[in-house]
Amino acid sequence: MSLFLHRLRQVARMMVGVPDYDAYLRHMREHHPERVPMERIAFFRERQEARYGGKNGGKCC
Repeated sequence: MSLFLHRLRQVARMMVGVPDYDAYLRHMREHHPERVPMERIAFFRERQEARYGGKNGGKCC
């Protein structure tokens, strides 16, 4: 896939709130090689809770 299409896909996913697991893995490998990265499901769940809150943290009323 061309770099342009890859970047376009990244931007589109960020716009709708889908976290980039591959970027997370790259970051962990480059900056925290001693730490074990989260699995994909745990990563997605953690990002969703950080964005929307957990345990009634996302309620408006």
